[in-house]
Amino acid sequence: MRDERRVALVTGGARGIGRAVAARLAGDGWRVVVADRDLASPALAARGIACDVADEAAVAQLIQGIAAEEGRLDALVSNAGFMIRKPLAALSLAEWQAVLGANLTATFLLVRAAEPLLRAARGAVVTIASTRARQSEADTESYSASKGGLVALTHALAVSLGPEVRVNCVSPGWIDTKGEAAAGSLRPVDHAQHPAGRVGRPEDVAGLVAWLVGPEAGFVTGAEFVTDGGMTRKMSYAE
Repeated sequence: MRDERRVALVTGGARGIGRAVAARLAGDGWRVVVADRDLASPALAARGIACDVADEAAVAQLIQGIAAEEGRLDALVSNAGFMIRKPLAALSLAEWQAVLGANLTATFLLVRAAEPLLRAARGAVVTIASTRARQSEADTESYSASKGGLVALTHALAVSLGPEVRVNCVSPGWIDTKGEAAAGSLRPVDHAQHPAGRVGRPEDVAGLVAWLVGPEAGFVTGAEFVTDGGMTRKMSYAE
């Protein structure tokens, strides 16, 4: 019998936020495809594909494989990305382009390739940006630019692909993707500075993504959801 369960593609899904999203969707009954450049991590209840989502040909092959294997695509969670933190004068053009390729251009490539499948399923896209689209630390130009572009790309795609496809953005703040809380390396002040009283967990983002790709979010598109424990709303002055 044909498997009629909804299908989700999660990029950068082998670790961190992406892994939590993949695990949550799989637990909710989705068929999940995880795409990552490095799949060397404990197994998930998902089909894993090694893929550089900044590569046009690789993305085309990825989506073609989903069409052939799963036969549908109901949700795309574009999460893959990385940071190069260097002083501006030391940041090469190749490094700048690599960050924008993985963090921003990849979403364009993925959605462009997956548009027919997503339209057919009346599906949803969730992009994972960052609060660094709104505020910065020093030496993060390429990362901040990529995440700011992703917020804008999200609402552009929502207008272009609606009403068949909804597109929304989640912008996490400080999320403990390395298990530092469990290891005891986070200080009480790290938690206390958040109005929510703690540093975020990958599961916090995964729960929101699960809602956004589900039917209860059917009237939500083109929106950005800041998930940062309230930090970007907190005024802070040096003492």
